[in-house]
Amino acid sequence: MNPVQIRSSERALSVGTWLIVGGAMLYSVLTVTPLMAAHTPAEWRWTAPILPLVVDAAVVIVVRLDSVLARLGGHGGAWPVALRWMTGTMTLALNIGVSALAGDLVGVAVHAVAPLLLIVTAEAGLAYRRALTAAVLAVEAHKRAEQDERQRAAAEREENRLRAAREQREHDAAIAREQREHEATLAREEADRQDRIRREQAEQAEAAERAEREAAERREQIREQQQAERERLERQANQKRELEAQQQAERERREQAHEQERLERERAALLSAGPPDEKLAEDRARQVVRAAFTAGLAVRVAAELTGWSVGWASNRYQELRDNGSTPALEGVGA
Repeated sequence: MNPVQIRSSERALSVGTWLIVGGAMLYSVLTVTPLMAAHTPAEWRWTAPILPLVVDAAVVIVVRLDSVLARLGGHGGAWPVALRWMTGTMTLALNIGVSALAGDLVGVAVHAVAPLLLIVTAEAGLAYRRALTAAVLAVEAHKRAEQDERQRAAAEREENRLRAAREQREHDAAIAREQREHEATLAREEADRQDRIRREQAEQAEAAERAEREAAERREQIREQQQAERERLERQANQKRELEAQQQAERERREQAHEQERLERERAALLSAGPPDEKLAEDRARQVVRAAFTAGLAVRVAAELTGWSVGWASNRYQELRDNGSTPALEGVGA
């Protein structure tokens, strides 16, 4: 059986045992209580159920501890056996007491069923548990023996493998040693040959290096001549660009001077017109205010030249200040 089947059997045995114990206890209490009540003084009849409960409690202890000991593979000695039989005998006697005193054999047989079943079940359950425990221990011992055998076999195989590997390494080492000696001889011969070849190659390389050095010197002379020619051409190109830049700057300076003269003439024309007979148009007035601001005239003078109010002219001055207008950057006709 596998461990699952063994555990299932143990559960079935435990459930069945406790069902029988519970039924026997209930039947015993119902049967023994009237007997105890009949043989107890009237003022103490309320204690009638105590005795069957005590006996049944002893039965529960016996069944429970026997199951634990059987599962652990232990044995409690003679006292547990005496307790089992004493509780079973007491339960049997108490259950058949009423029928026996009345001489009712059928009643004795009927009331003896539950106690006898309880006694036999306790003994049989104990035997079953011991047998299951022995079976489990035997299975585990068999498994341990198989595992030990597998481990021994694996250890032997590993030892054989290591021995074969060691012998193979020794054989390979001997072959490798012979091979190294042979290779060393070949290497010495090859080294001598390579030494001769290197000397010849060194002589050839030295001759080639001299030729290459002479060719490099010639190329360097040619490169220096070409570099000098490029530098001369670059100097001529730079001089030409500098001359053109100077000419361009001179043209721009003359154009700026002409533009400044034109702006000065326009500004002078706007400021020399004098106060108008009537208020100028706003665009024209703004041009006059800008010319007056650039020339540094007072706000009142600008107002007189445009015919607009001093406040309006002051606001235009403030706008020009906020915009950062200067005589050098702003034109009158802007």
